[in-house]
Amino acid sequence: MVVGSRVSVPSWMSAAAATRVDLEGSVSSVTVSSETSSKEEALRHSEAINDFSLGFAERAFSAAGAAIVSAVIVNPLDVAKTRLQAQAAGVPYEGLCRTASFESNMMLSDMRNSPSCTCAVPGTEPAPECNRYKGTLDLFYKVVRQEGFARLWRGTYASLALSVPTVGIYLPCYDGFRNLMENFTTGNAPMLTPYVPLVAGSVARSLACISCYPIELARTRMQAFTETQSGVKPPGVWKTLVGVVNPLKSRNSSQKLQNYRILWTGVGAQLARDVPFSAICWSTLEPIRRSILSLVGDDARVTSILGANFTGGFVAGSIAAAATCPLDVSRTRHQIEKDPTRALNMTTRQTLMEIWRDGGMKGLFTGVGPRVARAGPSVGIVVSFYEVVKYALYQRHQLNN
Repeated sequence: MVVGSRVSVPSWMSAAAATRVDLEGSVSSVTVSSETSSKEEALRHSEAINDFSLGFAERAFSAAGAAIVSAVIVNPLDVAKTRLQAQAAGVPYEGLCRTASFESNMMLSDMRNSPSCTCAVPGTEPAPECNRYKGTLDLFYKVVRQEGFARLWRGTYASLALSVPTVGIYLPCYDGFRNLMENFTTGNAPMLTPYVPLVAGSVARSLACISCYPIELARTRMQAFTETQSGVKPPGVWKTLVGVVNPLKSRNSSQKLQNYRILWTGVGAQLARDVPFSAICWSTLEPIRRSILSLVGDDARVTSILGANFTGGFVAGSIAAAATCPLDVSRTRHQIEKDPTRALNMTTRQTLMEIWRDGGMKGLFTGVGPRVARAGPSVGIVVSFYEVVKYALYQRHQLNN
């Protein structure tokens, strides 16, 4: 018995049935002989589980739940990564020690008079060492000491407002694109099947990124800048976005509409980071989880689905995060730039060259530690939670029918 398509097979069961794609790019069919009745039974069971029986709304619900769990758990690492990158770009953090002499609202352009772009400002003394974050653990300690434990979750509401719609668009679109592409390539161009996760992930991520980018811009700014006035509540998502647009006030209606494009400042850098990230992530994740599930065979249960997806997501997310760190540093600099004219004219290439000139390889990989520590668990949590909820929804459908 030869299975020639995996259209009806969900992603978490794809290794236990249908066409198998190995890492070398060759495509082989799973042949079940009459002597292996247990495998034939598992194949029939997996064929009965139709991934397309779940609608877009149910997939989006699964993805939203995964995004909420992930955003809350890993937000402190996101704060650490953003502040380390902002510090390298010249954003000062006063109050880390008593002798600090900086104002947190200074433009980035004012901070670039020092060759190292660290903290030097004309007319002031160099920053004491205690006025800088030395690493992830040092950042956690100083944030908790100076701003309170809750500040590690600064931007969580923005993360939730971003993650829920982004992941709600991203994962269901990835599922749809992957299933359609694999159905086509399996029958028409088998050699292209291994590249389907790469293409599907890139396209789905691009759609999600462009749709939700202004919230991403607000979150980055909320995490990067501190509020020095005691008793003043830091601005939320809406006020942060209003603050981005306000410097470009105009009485002309058409000009006002043009000015709103600043809300997509750095979207090119975001795409330059997220598209390669998704391509690397999915092309690594799919073979790993399929290999694990193929070992489980007919014993696949919720725990094995959870374990396979979390392991694949953790490894793939860590690799993709490390590989795309320079693009993440570039994106952060785009988003925290306070000079509207400069922000609109910045390009990813120019920013990368500036980072290399100021900090070399170390500058390009600023914040790589917390970025990898965040991305691995985050991808693992999102993908595993998403697949398990899909499985639970499918089981509910089966019971109702």
